[in-house]
Amino acid sequence: MKSSAKNVKLTSVDDLFSTEESRADEQREKVVEIPLSEIHPFENHPFKVIVDDHMLDMAESIREHGVLVPGLVRPREEGGYEMVAGHRRHKASELAECETMPVIIRDLDDDAATIIMVDSNIQRETLLPSERAWAYRMKLEALKRQGARNDLTCVQVEHKLKARDIVANDSGESGAQVRRFIRLTELIPPLLDMVDEKKIAFNPAVELSYLKPEEQTDLLDAMDSEQATPSLSQAQRLKRFSQEGTLNIDMMRAIMSEEKKAEVDKVVIPMKVVSQYCPRGYTPEQAMNYIVRVLERAWQQRQRREQAR
Repeated sequence: MKSSAKNVKLTSVDDLFSTEESRADEQREKVVEIPLSEIHPFENHPFKVIVDDHMLDMAESIREHGVLVPGLVRPREEGGYEMVAGHRRHKASELAECETMPVIIRDLDDDAATIIMVDSNIQRETLLPSERAWAYRMKLEALKRQGARNDLTCVQVEHKLKARDIVANDSGESGAQVRRFIRLTELIPPLLDMVDEKKIAFNPAVELSYLKPEEQTDLLDAMDSEQATPSLSQAQRLKRFSQEGTLNIDMMRAIMSEEKKAEVDKVVIPMKVVSQYCPRGYTPEQAMNYIVRVLERAWQQRQRREQAR
């Protein structure tokens, strides 16, 4: 019987390794250039993309050197790509009149994409309260959904605790502070805007978030008619009356018309006014000390003039 070995064709070593290398290369993520017009913003993206001085500087850098750090996108079912990380780079590229942007394309489900989107932005120092609030909420909900899918034997309460702990650890906040930020998402948009604009302080805003939406709308009218915003104690009373079912517009106006004890002996000067006279880059505390020194010198000069008369 003749051997059939001569009919067996063996793969060469070069072909073997080139095949393994090509398979690995196919799995390796690559940076590709994609037209800006094919990249769409992340749905319900909580971070504002503002054309400020920093954005203009970024656009100028991109114009000279290109985008140095690629963005991250995922394919959309309806065509094109959804931006996961890199919204500011995308906007700066538009301002720089670029036609394309370097990105990494990755298949991600909604929850994984949400977590990456939040994590890529949450460490920025200039986040508004509303941005942080919605980012924490979106990540928390995504983590809870992931936990429910990964471990169906775990009770729902445990999932919530685990997810909240992860959000807190990743953000450097306490679990309680994360919950307080997430409460802000219960505010109607005009009130949340006032928190961003520092017209309503954070702690009173958390208390106001427990008011029903229609009560929050009435509160806006009361604040406008009395030209006042709630202090912490006033916000706590509004919350209590709401929970008792006795809160109405007349009660809101009465509370808003109260003279705040802390305001009787306090003069408030907007920082934009103060910054016209202080050295550039001063913090509010440094600005206050600077103004006090200027007033002291002016008072001393006045005293010397009066004594010289």
